[in-house]
Amino acid sequence: MTRAALAERMGVNRSTILALTTELAAAGLVSEESPAVPEGAGRPSFVVRPETRRVFVLAFDVAVDRLVAARVGLGGAVLDRRETTRPRTGADLDTVVGGLAALGRELYDAAPPGTVCAGIGASYCGMIRPGDGMVRYGPEMGWVDQAFGTELEAALGIGLPVAVGNEAHLAAFAEFQRGAGIGSPDLIYLHGDVGVGGGILVGGQLLGGESGYGCEVGHMLVNPYGGRECLCGSSGCLEAETGEYALLEAAGRAGEFGRDAVRAVVRDATAGDRAAAGAVARTGDWLGIGVANLINLFNPGVVVFGGTLRELYAAAAPQVNARIKQHGMPVSRERARLLPAGLGDDATLIGAAERGFGALMADPIGRSALSPVG
Repeated sequence: MTRAALAERMGVNRSTILALTTELAAAGLVSEESPAVPEGAGRPSFVVRPETRRVFVLAFDVAVDRLVAARVGLGGAVLDRRETTRPRTGADLDTVVGGLAALGRELYDAAPPGTVCAGIGASYCGMIRPGDGMVRYGPEMGWVDQAFGTELEAALGIGLPVAVGNEAHLAAFAEFQRGAGIGSPDLIYLHGDVGVGGGILVGGQLLGGESGYGCEVGHMLVNPYGGRECLCGSSGCLEAETGEYALLEAAGRAGEFGRDAVRAVVRDATAGDRAAAGAVARTGDWLGIGVANLINLFNPGVVVFGGTLRELYAAAAPQVNARIKQHGMPVSRERARLLPAGLGDDATLIGAAERGFGALMADPIGRSALSPVG
């Protein structure tokens, strides 16, 4: 945006903005240029842009059945990416770390000479200990106290620490910064993969809880009597009633698995398949109960559906909305908007990139002195 717009947004005068942008430009973090179409009379205000192609992070996304790596430029643009499958074979730390390190080194080595890697961020589908990237619990693959962050850092060998976060937590922040939740600091993000994850922002800040393991909305109890068993050891959890296994079993496709299978059920339901439509309606009903509870608790401005829940909500909106109308308090629900993830399947990946840029955002001048690639 222009210097004038920056000054207005930040509530400072133009001379302060000039000093700041000059310093950032000298550090190679932003560029300044005359606007293509000057607005109004007088000298045009210069346009300030992030140096997206010069400054990047390596971002990794670990889902239950896939591994994604990308080079993401300052400003959130995905410059290059790699993806591979992750077999559902149980505790697989060495396999995941080895696969991600190979993809990451390939991306790093392919970066143009003179560019700067400012950090590394990773999203993992489990409960992450803040600070060191330890996966305390990943129920689907049986990960317990796995040193994911430190192992990946060592395997990459780039000399930068790996900042790790829970996938839904990171995606919630990414949707607030760059997706469907822009301008909505009170936001709930729900992520569907095999299970259901959640991230909750209150006043633009992630609700982490005492130890950083908050927002496990997938394990909110919605069906206490005769509910499906959950991998967490309980039964009737939101995840157990609306996740991959529940939807595929209800559709008569218990032998299938994966996001493609989930999306096929949703697609067939939309096309008129009765079994698929019944499965979508049933899971949508439970999803609506969960969302109603969250609206009553947090009074969000927006609820964002990501991962496979993006398609499920689109197909099951009547059931979800009916439950919210039935169980949600009118004053809490009246302004809540329900939206699909604006970043699509990249919400968790962009969230990982935002985590990777954290050190640069905290110390832009000092961090910009990192050695260029090549």
